[in-house]
Amino acid sequence: MNYVDTHCHLYDTRGVPVDDVIAAARAIGVDTMINVGCDAATTAAAVAIAAAHDGIYATAGLHPHEAKHGVESILHFLDDPNVIAVGECGLDYYYDHSPREVQRDAFAAQIQLAHERDLPLVIHTRDAWADTFDVLRAEGTPTRTIFHCFTGGPDEADACLALGAYLSFSGIVTFKAAPDVQAAAIRCPADRMLAETDSPYLAPNPHRGRTNQPAFVTHVVQFLADLRNEPIDRVREATVANACLAFPALRP
Repeated sequence: MNYVDTHCHLYDTRGVPVDDVIAAARAIGVDTMINVGCDAATTAAAVAIAAAHDGIYATAGLHPHEAKHGVESILHFLDDPNVIAVGECGLDYYYDHSPREVQRDAFAAQIQLAHERDLPLVIHTRDAWADTFDVLRAEGTPTRTIFHCFTGGPDEADACLALGAYLSFSGIVTFKAAPDVQAAAIRCPADRMLAETDSPYLAPNPHRGRTNQPAFVTHVVQFLADLRNEPIDRVREATVANACLAFPALRP
């Protein structure tokens, strides 16, 4: 593998044919993408895209915004061979699209699914660090846990790393207004770092303001290398190796 985008939403390409988005990524060396579900409809779309393309994988999850729909709505997808992780799931107290108690219950239920299925867990947390850690302590952190689109600083990074989790950095790390995220990226051990786009959102510099796409994960990796004063090949190889550890289904 040349690059891995560990978190994208290929069912939302803002009108660009998904085959073109995948082709653009592969042309620049992004040959593996994890297409993340957020509810029943998007999980079904992620599974369909994964089934149609080599090197594309799906997850089954209930985003905190969608927690009110109930975890039962995604359960059957976990039996699909293209599904390689649970999530994205977690807590989002910035928007509160679902009641916080419902979010916590759905998060706890998906942690238990990750345990039961021995699957990686992909976490979304926004303005909810304390409760996120409380739920993980109560339910037990799965062996392979990924904090997607990491937006914390060094303290939150240390807390995540103490749980044995991976930190996945998105285009946010390239933003001038994200010094805490950059400090966390410097602090993150090389064997716990992942790279993602979260496309179509959060395009990294120099594409900020445009629709994001998996091809742009190369800019995230380049920025991480420059930030850490390391050769890009070292960071690229580390993020690929870590992706294969965090998501064992990616291993050849």
